[in-house]
Amino acid sequence: MELPRSYGVLLHPTSFPGAYPIGNLGEEARTFLRWLKEAGARWWQVLPLGPTGYGDSPYQSFSAFAGNPYLIDPRELVERGWLREAPPPGGPFPRTDYGLVYRWIWPLLREAYAGFRARGAREDAHALAVFEREHADWLEDYALFMALKGEHEGAPWWSWPEPLKRREPAALAAARERLAEEAAFQRWTQWVFFTQWRALADAAHGLGLGIVGDMPIFVARDSADVWAHPELFQLDEHLEPVVVAGVPPDYFSPTGQLWGNPLYDWSALERRGFDWWIRRIRHALRMADLVRIDHFRGFEAYWAVPAGSETAERGHWEKAPGEALFRQVAATLGSVPILAEDLGVITPEVEAQRDRFGLPGMKVLQFAFTGEDNPFLPHNYPESGNCVVYTGTHDNDTTRGWCEQAPAAELEFMRRYLEAQGIAYEGCDDVPWALIELALQSRCRMAVFPLQDPLGLGPEARMNFPSRPEGNWTWRFAARDLSAELAGRLRALADRYDRVTRG
Repeated sequence: MELPRSYGVLLHPTSFPGAYPIGNLGEEARTFLRWLKEAGARWWQVLPLGPTGYGDSPYQSFSAFAGNPYLIDPRELVERGWLREAPPPGGPFPRTDYGLVYRWIWPLLREAYAGFRARGAREDAHALAVFEREHADWLEDYALFMALKGEHEGAPWWSWPEPLKRREPAALAAARERLAEEAAFQRWTQWVFFTQWRALADAAHGLGLGIVGDMPIFVARDSADVWAHPELFQLDEHLEPVVVAGVPPDYFSPTGQLWGNPLYDWSALERRGFDWWIRRIRHALRMADLVRIDHFRGFEAYWAVPAGSETAERGHWEKAPGEALFRQVAATLGSVPILAEDLGVITPEVEAQRDRFGLPGMKVLQFAFTGEDNPFLPHNYPESGNCVVYTGTHDNDTTRGWCEQAPAAELEFMRRYLEAQGIAYEGCDDVPWALIELALQSRCRMAVFPLQDPLGLGPEARMNFPSRPEGNWTWRFAARDLSAELAGRLRALADRYDRVTRG
């Protein structure tokens, strides 16, 4: 895959400003897209867009295919005549309030669904029916799963009565009849989400912008995917995980990261021609122009932690058939625009698998300043430029926050390295722009930075702490932050390093 020389900004829709307790896909998103265009950017990168549950992490979703109803813009429901009004529940909301979102959004969506049923146009009903047919392979299971979760007060599927837990045909048939209305409502929310997302993506394309999506390699245990397809995961006869996902001790955590996701039964997936994965990748590429797959190294080997472990330290590496998977993907879908998140414990085998399929990898400048041979330093990037360089990611502190806590030896190395590249700075307040310039001048075909960095924000604006289970994903910017002056500064710097799209 040949990337254009370009740059983009990482920003999740929950971080958009506005009067509601969470950012959404409405006018604030379009304002951001117009600002990106003004700034000379080519890409908007998002985090996973699936429905979130406990902990609010976009990487732990109720479905690998569904969209997050929290991101629906209520104002459009009013414009369509399905809602009388959609006033914010108080405010202002400088940070996302997920607890309030949960209590507020569902009654609002149910009222809008009733309005759709009573006053919806014939063409809307037809569009919903088409959507239900086109997405039936995942939508039916998801809608029933969510309806059953509601019936069981949000309890995870493995605590449901045994016939439902094991998807016995008679129990499923009775549930479909009993919960038909609720399942129809859940299907409708997905249609609304995907309709709004498609309109926003079309607006981006109209401005010459592409969207970078994000796909977690693993799925949540409490998801429609595991409930509907237990045969694809390493579960025992009681449908309990045998091993779970994580990573060994690394930069982020001395005891590793215990994610807890069930691991795939790769033998079962391979026997089926990887059909579930091919459907998932095809679906992701309908939503985005380039898809970043989180934890790409898990396709070569994954860290398997015995179920019930308290940390990830006792895990071991197991081989995965990533090469066979991507051969099948190429045979079925052709050349796919995938970005490999190849951070962490990377082996020559992982690099060979990435390069065999021509997938760009990631470079993160916050990891770079430990010595001349560090692979994240720009002079060590591949000559081809087939990589994407980031100042930081959603799992890092902001660049200013990183600078304020970084070891003195790294900061001294960074100072000397930046001076050699002709980039001067005085203190941590200047470092975000120094690393933005370093990223833009590098040979990587694509450069990306979180919006927090050009805004010069500190640790108060960090999006996620990987070792902290709660209190993440809440950062929002203010509408006034997207100034014409900031766009001009970005455009001028990007233009200097030939990253502004012409025409």
